[in-house]
Amino acid sequence: MSETNLPADRYLDRELSWLAFNNRVLDQARDAQRVPLIERAKFVAIFSSNLDEFFMVRVAGLKRRIAAGVAVPTVTGKMPGELHAELLTEIGALVQEQSRIFQDDIRPALAREGIEILKWDQLTAAEKDKMRALFAERIFPVLTPLAVDPSHPFPYISGLSINLAVLLRNPQTGSRQFARVKVPPVLSRLVKLAEGRFLPLEEIISRHLGQLFTGMQVVSHTTFRVTRNEDIEVEEDDAENLLFALEKELLRRKVGRPPVRLEVQDDIDEQMLAMIMAELDISEDEVFRLPAPLDLTGLFSLSDSNREDLKYPNFLPITHPDLAEVESASPADMFKALKLRDVLVQHPYDSFATSVQRFIEQAAADPAVLAIKQTLYRTSGDSPIVDALIEAAEAGKQVLAIVEIKARFDEQNNIGWARKLEKYGVHVVYGMVGLKTHCKLSMVVREEADGLRRYAHIGTGNYNPKTARQYEDMGLLTSNPIITDDVARLFNHLSGMTQETHYRRLLVAPHGIRTGLLSYIDKEIANHKAGLPSGIKIKVNSVVDEAIIDALYKASQAGVPVDMWVRGICTIRPGVPGLSDNIRVRSILGRFLEHSRLFWFAGGGRPTVGIGSADLMHRNLDRRVEAIVGITNPAHVQQVEDLFEFAFAPTTVHWELHDSTWTAHTTDEDGQPLTDIQEALIQQAASRRAR
Repeated sequence: MSETNLPADRYLDRELSWLAFNNRVLDQARDAQRVPLIERAKFVAIFSSNLDEFFMVRVAGLKRRIAAGVAVPTVTGKMPGELHAELLTEIGALVQEQSRIFQDDIRPALAREGIEILKWDQLTAAEKDKMRALFAERIFPVLTPLAVDPSHPFPYISGLSINLAVLLRNPQTGSRQFARVKVPPVLSRLVKLAEGRFLPLEEIISRHLGQLFTGMQVVSHTTFRVTRNEDIEVEEDDAENLLFALEKELLRRKVGRPPVRLEVQDDIDEQMLAMIMAELDISEDEVFRLPAPLDLTGLFSLSDSNREDLKYPNFLPITHPDLAEVESASPADMFKALKLRDVLVQHPYDSFATSVQRFIEQAAADPAVLAIKQTLYRTSGDSPIVDALIEAAEAGKQVLAIVEIKARFDEQNNIGWARKLEKYGVHVVYGMVGLKTHCKLSMVVREEADGLRRYAHIGTGNYNPKTARQYEDMGLLTSNPIITDDVARLFNHLSGMTQETHYRRLLVAPHGIRTGLLSYIDKEIANHKAGLPSGIKIKVNSVVDEAIIDALYKASQAGVPVDMWVRGICTIRPGVPGLSDNIRVRSILGRFLEHSRLFWFAGGGRPTVGIGSADLMHRNLDRRVEAIVGITNPAHVQQVEDLFEFAFAPTTVHWELHDSTWTAHTTDEDGQPLTDIQEALIQQAASRRAR
């Protein structure tokens, strides 16, 4: 097979690849040997949460194309209707497996440990009395029963809400009537009876339906849940004000979004199901019949349990060694540290609070700081970053915040942040028309004895102190004038009207990342042909971009070894003779979500290394502002190389992709457990603390 003759079937389907990823999440719930019990329940909840978003965005998009009559095949040749049907079949099998794992394995295991998710009939008499009182005092006042009759049309069912479908009988006329009761999302889904004893909220409501429909007989009841198209569509070019346009679209999203999935309790009355399906315009293959309780995202609340013996051991991030050196004047003087050297942090092993957060907080409080510029894609509800920016603005510093208000499912939160920041005098820019601002940048301008000096942070993850303890990410803190000049020009591009496309140490999308990476891949091919050291190592969340994939196939055909560390979607087919013999693809899942994006090229013996915000997807490379920064410090280059070497060692827990099949590797040939890379890095961090 020639390098220029790549086969038509060289890509895996993106959506099916995502389902394979969610199955790997389910593997974590299956794994009783390595994963503590409550964490296994949490992975069941993560599986459900992931699938909710998949339906709201990806399946919804497919249905929209089918409804519009778009007959354009995917890159794998599947028509939208064909792919939709295949996805629903695959998802049906996955959710049945999820249900089996929870009902037959995790739920009984929890019960053996004294943690029970009960049904009403399993309650003691005293517990029933307690729940009756709770219903009267806390639940009944917030319920709104809605009956369906000629004067009451079928109610709008909000997306992802748990609902009780109730069949009523009028004892005087004998007529039957349908009613719906929404389980209030403002109340806890799992009601705590006593330590380790929980009752789903819908169980309490269902046992008190007679109080909601007095004078009527409750014939039957069941639970159901609807998923709707929740993707945001804003025609930015036609919107005078993006903020107001997005707020209007968010309001529209609350009503009128077509359903894409119906989940029902598996004992539902067939006539009742037929009526719900007809009212929602849902087809049989979009209905998923499952045992109660529906919506297993409720299992997240088990994480609040005090059973630490059933969770991952507590882990406290530590201050990075290069920052600890200047902690004699506690807290660390970030600017003093960054004048000495660049600092490459890896969260959550290196503390976010004593590095990135401290960098911004110190800048806000330092009288010598004149300006702070910051991108905000997602942040936490009580963000110390936002508070620091407000403090800086109130102190008279120039503060710019690039707030991406189109961050999916965080739109409303980010609109709130934008308005709050503006109120306190922060200059707020809502990204760029037609593009999402996804790069992770912070810059500080400081007056020093020898003139103005700029400091910057370029990262792979969001400025969110909560997810910084759950997501694995990397970031470079630097005062290198070449990098900070690049960052300054990029901020000017984001806030002003510049057409900047040239940077010295940054690759910036949408103009420079794909072309830059393709150029590096071509150089590796040339190096290999010249007999020089060659190789490509890439760590990302997703790989979909066909141009990048084709370049990697050609590198493989030329003999260049290619290692791809991919957490989620991967449409490459590795290990195919003649096409991708030299490509290896691994996925690693664990207690932390692998989120960093790393790029390593052998460079003929002088490696080129970068970290940044971009995945290898069309949306990242074409429709977002992304940034990858080059790493040159030999110690940092070695740190990235060591990470790849650890990830691809045969003794490390991983999932391997061969052609289209993922295989889990958790034990060696003798059945002994392999090394968990995240646990090993936790131990390394702990040993640094001990020194």
